[in-house]
Amino acid sequence: MRFAVGLARDDVEDRLEAHGIDRRQFLKYCSAVAVAMGLGPAFAPEVAKALTGGAGKRPCVVYLHNAECTGCSEALLRTADPYLDVLLFDAISLEYQETIMAAAGDAAEKALHDAVNNPNGFICIIEGGIPTALKGIYGKIANHTMLSINQEVLPKAKAIISYGTCAAYGGIQAAKPNPTGAKGVQDAFGAAVKNKIINVPGCPPNPINIVGTIVHYLQKGTLPELDDIGRPVMFFGKSVHEQCERLRHFEAGEFAEAFDSEEARKGWCLYNLGCKGPSTYNNCPTAKFNGVNWPVAAGHPCIGCSEPNFWDHMSPFYES
Repeated sequence: MRFAVGLARDDVEDRLEAHGIDRRQFLKYCSAVAVAMGLGPAFAPEVAKALTGGAGKRPCVVYLHNAECTGCSEALLRTADPYLDVLLFDAISLEYQETIMAAAGDAAEKALHDAVNNPNGFICIIEGGIPTALKGIYGKIANHTMLSINQEVLPKAKAIISYGTCAAYGGIQAAKPNPTGAKGVQDAFGAAVKNKIINVPGCPPNPINIVGTIVHYLQKGTLPELDDIGRPVMFFGKSVHEQCERLRHFEAGEFAEAFDSEEARKGWCLYNLGCKGPSTYNNCPTAKFNGVNWPVAAGHPCIGCSEPNFWDHMSPFYES
């Protein structure tokens, strides 16, 4: 089935169809992105246009890895129905990404150099915290410290997306005693990234949030509205608690006191088991992962992973 929503033809349709993604599936996904952005399902054609290059020339993207577990990349690449990597690679020109790129050695270094010097500029996506102790020696790529790579690349970027809590706020790497001096991008580079950084936290984040962020940038050419810690309000404007399907049990005073209790099986509130939903801002209950599930619905308390210093401030995770 061919796409007919004003999309740029190129070979986008062929690649999507090769992955078994028909027009109905694609628009359903675009509708979910639009809803997550707070636009409503009627904006699905606009999202589709942005994701297939219809909003203009595909932007050059440099994706840097720092101190992390690669879980954010895995969440992005393993998303299905439709396969998010296909959509993203059709929406952007991903020039450098160490986990999945075929190039290595000098060829990889050249790819990074060429992308950073693209005459049309580039967007930089950051995954992982920045080791800053002892001039950054705790993290190196191609004999360059992660700190020095970011110092060179970030000031040249048109926009910076800190993808995942480690990149946004330091994450687990910055937990006490933090021997590597790991920091989030904003904390590490301050003025060099001011007014062009967007934090999309989570451990890992829901990929729909980075897609929505990219769509907004492709459509508007500007950063979305951000909260006081740099997160897009359209995704992080409400607490997990106020969106949770177990909220009615909280308001009724119905709490599970053990994971294997009858109350837990009935879906009662997990606050007494350590749920940090009331102090966590994210759209997990409404966006869900792959549109299917999220931790609390699966019976696990929210651990506050999209908040700064969650590993120190939210633990122990199984006590209120």
